[in-house]
Amino acid sequence: MRRFSSFCLLAGMFVLALQHPHFGWAEIVNRVVAQVNSEVITLFELNKKMKEITGLEATELRRKDEETFFKIRRQILDLLVDEKITNEKIREFGIRVTSREVDAAIEKIKESNQLTHEDLLDSLKKNAMSYEDYRRKVKNDLERSALINYEVKLKIVIREEEISKYYNDHMDEFSTPERVRLAAIFLKQEDPSDQDESRVLYRKAEEIVSGLKSGADFGDMARRFSQGPAAKEGGDLGVFETFQLDPELTRIIKDLSPGDVSRPILRPSGIQIIKLIEKKSGVVKPIEEVRDAIYKILYDNEINKRYSTWIKELREKAYLKIIF
Repeated sequence: MRRFSSFCLLAGMFVLALQHPHFGWAEIVNRVVAQVNSEVITLFELNKKMKEITGLEATELRRKDEETFFKIRRQILDLLVDEKITNEKIREFGIRVTSREVDAAIEKIKESNQLTHEDLLDSLKKNAMSYEDYRRKVKNDLERSALINYEVKLKIVIREEEISKYYNDHMDEFSTPERVRLAAIFLKQEDPSDQDESRVLYRKAEEIVSGLKSGADFGDMARRFSQGPAAKEGGDLGVFETFQLDPELTRIIKDLSPGDVSRPILRPSGIQIIKLIEKKSGVVKPIEEVRDAIYKILYDNEINKRYSTWIKELREKAYLKIIF
C-alpha cells in the first residue's frame, strides 16, 4: 500500500509537469530524493539542511570539492531519514510541545549564553535563519528530547561500580596539574655558530651559577646580567603548569627543589639559568567531589549508545527508498 501511494504521488507530479511546463521545472529542482514509510524527503529539504549545517549552498559546496559534497550529502540525508522516523514516533506517542514551552526553552538558552533577544536575532541573521525557523527547531528538539526520555533515558541505570571504575581509569581527568613558578637569567649569543663565543658565554654562565650557589641574590644577578624576558623584574617568569614547558626544562625542574638553581642550559640562541621559586604538586580530587560529573559522562555515553541502537532498529523496520 505504501509503495502504491508513493507511485501515485510521483505519477501525479509527472502529469502536472506535462500540463504545466513551469511546474515541470520546479519538480526538477525539488524532486523526491527518499521515501521513509509514508513520508518523502525532497531535494529542497536536503539542500536546505545542507546549508543549515555547512553554511554553504549545495552548488557552492559541490563546486569546492565534489567528493566531499557527495559524502556530506549522504550523511545529511541519513540525518533527515532519522528525523522522519523520530517524527513518526513522536506522533505515535502523542508527544506535544506548547508555544509556552518553546518560549521558556528559548529564554533559558538566552540566559545560559547571556544573550539579549536582539543578540539572538543578530546571531540567527548571521546564520541565515529566521526566528520562526529557529522556534520550529527548538520545538523539534524538545519533542525529540521527550521521545528519547521515553524510549531511552528511563531505561538507563548507572551503577556505583561503573562510576568507581571510570574514576580509577581516568584519574588524570580529575587532577589539578603540577604548577611551578620560575625565574630565569638568559645570556644571549650574538653568533650561535661562533665556538669561541660559546665557550666564553658558558664560562660566564658557570661563574653566575657559582655566585648564586655562594649566596648571591638571583634577582640582582638577573637585573645585572640577563638579556631575556623579565630581566628588569629580577627574571621572574611567573607560574606555569609543567605540561606547558618543553621536555628538557621539565626534566631539569623535576630534580630541583624550591630555591634551587639549574646548571647552565644550552639554547639555540644562548644560555639559560633557571631558578625554581615554588612548586605545587598536582592534587587528585576525591571521588565524592567528582561523582556527579562522572555520572553525567557515563549517562550521556549510554544515551548516545542506546539512541544509536534504537534508531538503527527503527530504520531496519522502516520502509526506506533512496532515489538519487
